[in-house]
Amino acid sequence: MKYNIALVPGDGIGPEVAGAAAKVLKIIADKYGHEFVFTEYAAGGNAVDRYGIPLPQETIDGCLAADSVLLGAVGGPKWDGVPGDKRPEKAILGLRKALGLYTNLRPAAIQPALASACVLRPDIAAKGFDLMIVRELTGGIYFGERGRNEAGDAAFDTEAYSVMEVERVARRAFETARKRRGHVTSIDKSNVLETSRLWRETVHRLGETEYPDVRLDDMYVDNAAMQLIRDPSFFDVIVTSNMFGDILSDEASQVTGSIGLLASASLGDTSRGLYEPIHGSAPDIAGKDLANPIATILSAAMMLRYSFDLAEEADCIEKAVAAVLDEGWRTLDIKSPEDETWLTGSQMRDKILERLIND
Repeated sequence: MKYNIALVPGDGIGPEVAGAAAKVLKIIADKYGHEFVFTEYAAGGNAVDRYGIPLPQETIDGCLAADSVLLGAVGGPKWDGVPGDKRPEKAILGLRKALGLYTNLRPAAIQPALASACVLRPDIAAKGFDLMIVRELTGGIYFGERGRNEAGDAAFDTEAYSVMEVERVARRAFETARKRRGHVTSIDKSNVLETSRLWRETVHRLGETEYPDVRLDDMYVDNAAMQLIRDPSFFDVIVTSNMFGDILSDEASQVTGSIGLLASASLGDTSRGLYEPIHGSAPDIAGKDLANPIATILSAAMMLRYSFDLAEEADCIEKAVAAVLDEGWRTLDIKSPEDETWLTGSQMRDKILERLIND
């Protein structure tokens, strides 16, 4: 099977980690009889330098024509002084809009080999956890009406959701749960917010009519923030609004203790998605071969699973990463303070490639 992938390396360490993920996908292609065709496009600060804008039309058209998009990272202090409409980060927002991506999937799991790095109590970390946060991406308070009064001494931001917006993200959560452990927790603040009451009503109606096989429960957002610390193993799939998801997904990423390992996916109505690591462009280590490629490699695995429906191939990548970590190999960002040796980014990439080839 042939798949066309738009490769958007971006800035800083983006080209390094995106290149590593592309090499992993090429091994998977050879191993399973697929063909992945990569076409590279500019976006972010490098596009500002070359074209004067963060997201050229050529990149938009190329991503729309592709089967999916793999992104490295964008931004850096070099472009801090550019006008707001030319900020590198505008490229990500522009791509999400152009591709019609309204749902963000962010997994958070503790790798057994890295349990000691978890910031939670040892007894909690020992239970393990593997959860997926499904966040609504294009609605809510971030996109509602906002402003200030004439005097400028009062301001407002409006939270608004429609049934359609809630249904489509909830449907993604239920479908995701069916591929995992069959449990969805819907997060809201329905004891205070009318939008949350609409959210809860809509999620329950959808669950009862279309997904009776999936266990559904509710949790207020403040309680959810506590439970992610107290017992993250309770959660399988979390579905929530834009703002709540923004906050909880960052909390969940820190609970793992290893931000350099965390992938993400942004999805819409088609199989095409945008896959990227959650870490930034880390310009301070760019070009030094210090960047951990695992988060982007795991993002590529998510692409195989959610856009191409290649679950076996995705499992193969995830198992290879876990095996390399189990063997004790570490990059600088995830090594223990007492470790005197560690792998460069390219060495970690090669360890994973070696595992993929030999297993």
